[in-house]
Amino acid sequence: MTAVTVLSLTASGCVTVHGERAVVPSATEAEAAQALADFTDAYNKADKAYDPVLDAEHVTGALGAINQAGLKARSVNYPDGNPQHVPLELTDAKFTIPKKAGWPRFFMADVDSNRDQDQGSQDNRWVLVFLRNSPDDLWQAAYLTILRPDAIPALKTDGDGFAEPVDPDSAAVAVAPLDLSEEYASYMQNGKPEHFKDGPHTSEWRAERKKDENLPGIRTQYIDQALDSDDFAPLGFVTQDGSALVFFTVRNYERQIAAKGVRLSVVPDVKALLTGEVKSTLIKERISSQAVTVPVGGAGSGKVDVLGRLTGLTAAKGS
Repeated sequence: MTAVTVLSLTASGCVTVHGERAVVPSATEAEAAQALADFTDAYNKADKAYDPVLDAEHVTGALGAINQAGLKARSVNYPDGNPQHVPLELTDAKFTIPKKAGWPRFFMADVDSNRDQDQGSQDNRWVLVFLRNSPDDLWQAAYLTILRPDAIPALKTDGDGFAEPVDPDSAAVAVAPLDLSEEYASYMQNGKPEHFKDGPHTSEWRAERKKDENLPGIRTQYIDQALDSDDFAPLGFVTQDGSALVFFTVRNYERQIAAKGVRLSVVPDVKALLTGEVKSTLIKERISSQAVTVPVGGAGSGKVDVLGRLTGLTAAKGS
């Protein structure tokens, strides 16, 4: 039976194709700019009041989990709001908008913030990925990575300036984006698979955790789990050299077990998210989002390079 194509004009003026799906830009430049402005405005209101409700509609996925838990914790510790609030300013926006079929749709915003120094080693850029699952949804920021300007790879664009997304199950790159979460979690557990490049978010992070495993009177265990569905799914862009820039998520657990007579330290931000009573065990749950470059697949493929990582505490449990 031949599929029937139905065109319907949405309230925003975008044409949605049902049945056979057309490859169209995920957003217009104006829509992307408005989404960034709306996010910044909501972020500032939430940060000033330490109220997660005020930006809940504008964040999702990894960034949403980290943002909402952080605001919840600070609302407990600072019930009158943020005494050191400085409005966030995001300027010099460069948007990367892919053409793709169907939903979800996404785009990337590479922006300068007022949270850094614009010269020298402290200069950085905020790289945000916005996500929308249907024409009726708001654009929401799902990923945030803070990178040096020269660490952001050049992305492939067509003659009209639109980018090319990477399929979640793509065989064109060394590791399919959909496999990154599970493989990174495995690597953090046991060092395998070995196709992650050494650096601060891989080998050095594993070494730091190893040192913490047997502190005097406290045994620490780490458990890493894949988190790759719904709004936590990986999102990727083809780079100019045919590799991929991919954003993905994992969940980390840190379990501390105290010896008899040893008291576990519970800092205020952990206490604010704590359930149960800490007697001899404390489990901290974190969400970690990574931005990586994945080389082109095939013989002699290089290693996945973790460019940046944003990690935040999202829950704690005592027993």
